[in-house]
Amino acid sequence: MSTYKESGVDVELGDRCSKKAYAAAKATFAGRKGMIGEPVVQEGGFTGMLDMGDFYMIQNDDGVGTKIEVAEKMRKFDTLGYDLVAMVADDGICVGAEIVSITNTLDTPSLDEEMVEGLMAGLKAAAFEQKIVVPGGELAELGDALNGAVWNATAVGIVEKNKVIDGSDIKANDVVITLRSDGIRSNGLSLARMILKEKFGDDWVNEDFDGRSWGEVILTPSKIYHRAILSLIGGYKEKGKVKIKGLVHNTGGGILGNVPRLLQSRGFGANFHDLPEPHEFMLKLQELGNVEDDEAYKTWNMGAGMFVVVDAKNADQVLDLLREGGVDAQVSGTVTLDPDVKFTSKGYFTKK
Repeated sequence: MSTYKESGVDVELGDRCSKKAYAAAKATFAGRKGMIGEPVVQEGGFTGMLDMGDFYMIQNDDGVGTKIEVAEKMRKFDTLGYDLVAMVADDGICVGAEIVSITNTLDTPSLDEEMVEGLMAGLKAAAFEQKIVVPGGELAELGDALNGAVWNATAVGIVEKNKVIDGSDIKANDVVITLRSDGIRSNGLSLARMILKEKFGDDWVNEDFDGRSWGEVILTPSKIYHRAILSLIGGYKEKGKVKIKGLVHNTGGGILGNVPRLLQSRGFGANFHDLPEPHEFMLKLQELGNVEDDEAYKTWNMGAGMFVVVDAKNADQVLDLLREGGVDAQVSGTVTLDPDVKFTSKGYFTKK
C-alpha cells in the first residue's frame, strides 16, 4: 500500500510543526495589544486576522508545492497561477474576506525566462478574474541551495466585523454543501508523482490517460471559489444574498484534517452521506499505487474542494447561486452533535 509518508510527506509531523509555528506566532500578538492591527486568535483557522478598527484585515500564505515540478517537466507554466491564487484566496474567503491583493515569491536555482513569463501570465489571468491586484513580488536565484523552483504567495483581504464567518451560528442538522474540484489542486502531488514515476518511469508526464497525458491531467488548474462565494455573502461594503455559517477549504489533510478545524471546537461533527464522485484519475492513482481509500481521502481532495455550512432552508438557494457562478455543488452531509466526522467512501477500493 502506497502512502503519502512514503512519498516524503509526513502529515502528522506537519500538523505538529504547524502547531509549534502558530504557538510562536501567537507569542508576538501581545506586542500589538491595544494598537491598530491587534491580532485575533483563531485556533484552527485558515487565515490570520488583524483588527483594523472598522474592519478586519486578513493575511495568509501558501504555494503551489511540487506541482511546479510537473510544469517544469511539461514546459507548461501558464496554469499554475490559478493554483497559486486558489491556495491563498480560498483560505482567506473562509472567514468571509474579500481578497484585495496577492504578492508572490519565486525562488529558483537560476532564472528561466520561459518559466517566469508563463507563471506570471497565469497569475495575471487568475488574479484579474478574481478582481485581485498583484502589487509586487520577488524573483530570487538561489543556485544549488535549491533542487527546483518554489512558488509561494501571500494574500491580503478585508472583511467587515459584522460579516465575519466564524462558525459561531452553526447548529446540529445544518447542511454541508460540497463545492466540486476540477482536479488535484495543489495537495498530494508528491504521492501522485511517486506512483506515476514507479509505474511509468521518468517520462510519466507523457503517458496517456483517457485521451490526455498524465502531465496534463495533473496540471489541471484549480477551480477558484473566492469570487463565487463573495457573490453569496457580498464583498466589502456589499450586501449579501444568503447567510453562510461556515467554510472549509479542503486542502492538505483532506476531510478528516480540515472539517474538524471548523466544527470540533464548537462541539459538532459531520456525517457526509453523499460526497461527490472522485475524479477518475484519482481512482486510477489509487489502483496504480494500491492506495487505500482512507489514505486517498487524507491525501487528495477526491473531488471535494470546499465545504459550505448553511441552514437547511437556504441550501437550494446556495446551490443555485453557486452554479450561476460556475461552481458545481451538491448537498453532501449534515452537522451532527456527535463530534466525529464521518463519511461514506466512494474511493477505488469501496467501488471494487
